[in-house]
Amino acid sequence: MRMTSYPEHDNARIRTAVFGSYYRGYYVLDELLSGPLSAHVTVVGVATDNPANTFISRAKRVWQYPHTETEANLVRDRAQRQGLQVFDGRVKGDDFRNIFRTQWRPDLCVTATFGQRIDEFLFSTPPLGFLNLHPYDGGSWPSPYAGPNPFEAMLRDGRDDCSIALHRVDEGFDTGALIAKTDPISIPRGACVTDLHKITSPIAARLVRDEILRLLGERRTTRAGA
Repeated sequence: MRMTSYPEHDNARIRTAVFGSYYRGYYVLDELLSGPLSAHVTVVGVATDNPANTFISRAKRVWQYPHTETEANLVRDRAQRQGLQVFDGRVKGDDFRNIFRTQWRPDLCVTATFGQRIDEFLFSTPPLGFLNLHPYDGGSWPSPYAGPNPFEAMLRDGRDDCSIALHRVDEGFDTGALIAKTDPISIPRGACVTDLHKITSPIAARLVRDEILRLLGERRTTRAGA
């Protein structure tokens, strides 16, 4: 486990923790750090996958496919350039729970390609929720493509398009309440799982941006009426 220090931030902002890796995690983190939200959000910490760890279910997830060292460290490198704390150990252990509760103290958490299940202690702590991004078919929810490798299942079914869902994390597996979804995203002929991660990740990050902007609007309305 490798960790780095992080600076103190303005408590008036939405304190946000990112649990993510690969392209989806990278684009979500970058959106929070350099997009229009950067003036309103403080990223208080980042949990990410280390593909060398066996507890991230690497054989079932994106790490089973060929990937470069750069791709494995996209989120870590982006976070460390910003001076953020990075955690790649077990998130269901006492060490991380203490960091999460006493140091990060998030108002909101976002999961974007993360190889560990989030337990009740984590998903019930942030007052604004613990959200996850998950590819699905854009239809009924919970998705028939719940699970660790939805893109592979979609390609196997010969789908022409997909969507990305933003949903709340609960005790199930990709079953929490649906909050928002993207418009259909075309799947190119001959695309592979890695291609779909690259194509959809910037769109997924904008979905997170729009939801946080909505939360900011609700906060302003509540304060104005107080």
